[in-house]
Amino acid sequence: MFGLGAALLARPEPSFADESGVSFWIPGFFGSLAATPSVPGWSWATIYYHTNVSSGAGAAFPRGGRVDVGIAGTGDLGLFGPTYVFATPVLGGQLSATLLGVAGRSEASAALSLTGPFGNTLALNRTQELTSYADLIPQIALKWNMGVHNLMVYGTGAIPVGDYDPNRLANLGLGHGAIDFGAGYTYFNPQTGNEFSAVAGATYNFKNTSTQYQNGIDYHFDWGASHFFTKQLQVGVAGYYLQQLTDDFGAPPSLGGFRSRVAGVGPQIGFLFPVGNMQGYFNLKGYKEFAAQNRPEGWNTWLSFLISAAPPEPASARPIARRY
Repeated sequence: MFGLGAALLARPEPSFADESGVSFWIPGFFGSLAATPSVPGWSWATIYYHTNVSSGAGAAFPRGGRVDVGIAGTGDLGLFGPTYVFATPVLGGQLSATLLGVAGRSEASAALSLTGPFGNTLALNRTQELTSYADLIPQIALKWNMGVHNLMVYGTGAIPVGDYDPNRLANLGLGHGAIDFGAGYTYFNPQTGNEFSAVAGATYNFKNTSTQYQNGIDYHFDWGASHFFTKQLQVGVAGYYLQQLTDDFGAPPSLGGFRSRVAGVGPQIGFLFPVGNMQGYFNLKGYKEFAAQNRPEGWNTWLSFLISAAPPEPASARPIARRY
């Protein structure tokens, strides 16, 4: 389960520019088995992400030089890319490097758009669609295994090369860079089949030079718990919490620091299977959001497929595939 933001960080969050209440980090990016080491070598991940969110009819969100009221959006996005896991230990742990690309379709709407005192005409009931590419998401992770206990540290960020226009409602790029660092823990006991994972991190957003807006620092916490009923079948639950810690810079005075918050929880199911001399893994998880503040809320689903090197025989006591 790879994170980035996670956000991944050229976010697969579909519909809004970052300052409109949608963070760089995509909550739920990390999940079960997040901190477990993997089989050395190359692997490939393909993730389909769908989200549907909306705000209250009177909720206002800054976007560049205007304020949008009553926003809503949907997104259908694909994340894809390779990971290389190094066989030589680093600081006694296992080093991996990942690069993800993002592409897909987003749709965004606003019931009302208001510009500043020297701005453009007021607009009502605007809807826009965009099918394009998003930012690049690199990630480095270092993991340690100690029997049933596993630890991880990671660093990730957004390289802002995505399709972004400050005058659009629908964007796939952030319009600015971001960096994110964090740490995680996984308990996994192959004898009982029980597993629990938790990953916490923080995002620093650079200024959007197109709008002179800068998001505050975000704290995020992703977790997952599951049980392996067989060596192939995993069932459990997952959740997340995101809380903005510092004020935005550039929000209209009437909106204050515009700190955002959201939480989500839902079920997950995973399945391991052979693919020739490789190993495949499918995972499906879904989240219902609640407790949103200065952020639209709704629901989202993730369908992930990972193909990686097969584990050695006999199977190691550790999980043998990175799972999303």
